[in-house]
Amino acid sequence: MPKPKATLIIQNAAELLTMASNGKPLAGKAAGNVGTIPNGAMAIAGERIIAVGTTSAVLKAVDATDARIIDATGKTVLPGFVDCHTHLVFAGSREEEVELKAQGVPYLEILKRGGGIHKTVRKTRAATEAQLVQNATRTLQTMLQLGTTTVEAKSGYGLEMKTEMKLLDAATKAAKQSPVDVINTFLGAHAVPQDLTADQYTKAVIDNMIPEAQRRAEYCDVFCEKDVFTVDQSRRILEAGKKAGLKTRIHADQLHQTGGAELAADLKATSADHLIHASSSGIAAMAKNGTVAVLLPATGLSSLLPYANARAFIDAGVPVALGTDFNPNCWCESMPFSIALACRYLKMTPSEAIAAATINSAASLDRADSIGSLELGKQADILVLDAPNHTFLAYQFGVNRIETVVKKGKVVVENETSKMPT
Repeated sequence: MPKPKATLIIQNAAELLTMASNGKPLAGKAAGNVGTIPNGAMAIAGERIIAVGTTSAVLKAVDATDARIIDATGKTVLPGFVDCHTHLVFAGSREEEVELKAQGVPYLEILKRGGGIHKTVRKTRAATEAQLVQNATRTLQTMLQLGTTTVEAKSGYGLEMKTEMKLLDAATKAAKQSPVDVINTFLGAHAVPQDLTADQYTKAVIDNMIPEAQRRAEYCDVFCEKDVFTVDQSRRILEAGKKAGLKTRIHADQLHQTGGAELAADLKATSADHLIHASSSGIAAMAKNGTVAVLLPATGLSSLLPYANARAFIDAGVPVALGTDFNPNCWCESMPFSIALACRYLKMTPSEAIAAATINSAASLDRADSIGSLELGKQADILVLDAPNHTFLAYQFGVNRIETVVKKGKVVVENETSKMPT
């Protein structure tokens, strides 16, 4: 039988991290099982992985004639990052809030003053769709340079029908201009418009927006929080989304313990995100019902908030994922920086954090069977890290050690990286 013909081979890696999980997230005692192969290699044909193993084994298994060869000697190979929580599309910026936060002004107080989300809403409503597409495309390119190959993109800066749909359409159009895969989430219930009550706006989201969002998005999300949307209002919105065919995500227990984690578990949400103040009962319920905990350490840094207790989720058997929470309040496009923060402030090990940024993030988007790990038949989304081991992602921060990005089997980024000390 002839050997399968490879189009791209990555070989001689000091470490190759497979994240092999049979299409499931890594949780509990397996949370850090990254599947390290010393002197690792992999072969790709078209968009798919056709061989993974030691360099000698892979070269014996495939026909390398005419294949492009990437020599990863002294480097680390791992799956492309999956950023499972971003607010990709918006206009304007909010740098003045850095000073307000330094003065101790709380997030919800900034919102009451017409800042925060409300400022971004005003800017975004005024922007054209073309401007929003351009902004999002630039952000996707920055993320790609930093190793992100799949992004979840929320709406939420319109708070009325026309702009919310414009945001989802802009995300779709930006995706067509970038190698990065983009997965849309409808977050019309991101805040309450200043001219409506929460009940009035909840009704508008359910009756008017969800029917239009269902053909533009895969998920429905809501900011379940004190002085924003109650548990009851959040439930009604998310149940309406489910009825319309949208899967469930939820901003839960970020600023206060509201019962958001319990609600996520009860609705069998794909993910509950933030979870800084999640209760022990909420964590246990998420573990029972299979909801992924998406933790966002860059938000704690940018908003001077406490950090989620990752160890409580891991010990309870809840799969933990990481995202950047890229938005105008947390302007972070870097998954490597999120990993470094997670290892310092969430007390995650480097292996746990990298699994959280790859296979578990993929699971939080219902894509663990196709991306997030380096396994036979999966989409060839791959990073070559210019570092001798994966711990460097936690150890060195503020620089980009991503040397090569492969997306769907094609090299799409080749970065110049700073030289390692000898």
